Amino acid sequence: MTNQQAEQLMRSAWATRRSSFDAPPEEKQAALIGAKRDLAAAAAMCREEGASVSYAQAIHLLANVELDLGHEDRALSLWEESVAVLRTTDDVLQLAHKVRHLGDLHRYCGRLEQAESCYAEALAIYREHDGPGSLDFANAVSRMADLKEQQGEDVEAAGLWRETRDLYAAIDVPQGVEEAERHIKQLTK
Repeated sequence: MTNQQAEQLMRSAWATRRSSFDAPPEEKQAALIGAKRDLAAAAAMCREEGASVSYAQAIHLLANVELDLGHEDRALSLWEESVAVLRTTDDVLQLAHKVRHLGDLHRYCGRLEQAESCYAEALAIYREHDGPGSLDFANAVSRMADLKEQQGEDVEAAGLWRETRDLYAAIDVPQGVEEAERHIKQLTK
């Protein structure tokens, strides 16, 4: 029963977070604080129940909210904990997803070497355990492509953008295909 309650809290908090994007600043702040409270409660339930994967998901969602609130250090700590917890489970695809998000935060904070390391780990997991039909895999390739482009590694970036384009095309994500095409065109002028 507790895990179901935690899952419901996570769904509700995530919906609140998403709806806060279009809210006026004071309403957004209140919504995010409420989502944070609910996600912390869900995480506590999952931890008490010993539901490691659900706990990792709850603190992953909480990390997103902390980032929305401008608390980068808290978000980093939560994502690192989420990754550490998932390393003790057999859920490698969840691990890859959380490692990729940790990479996103490192990149956001300007720590490009750490971001690249996270993206490389996530991609290695996806290449071994997932396939071309996965949105998470496509997103991970696009993050590495974008990072390589930012680092001025244009040849490698163009190859990764081609792979990204093909992955998004395979799962019918036209916006992803269009974005990849723009980058390919820019890199191969």
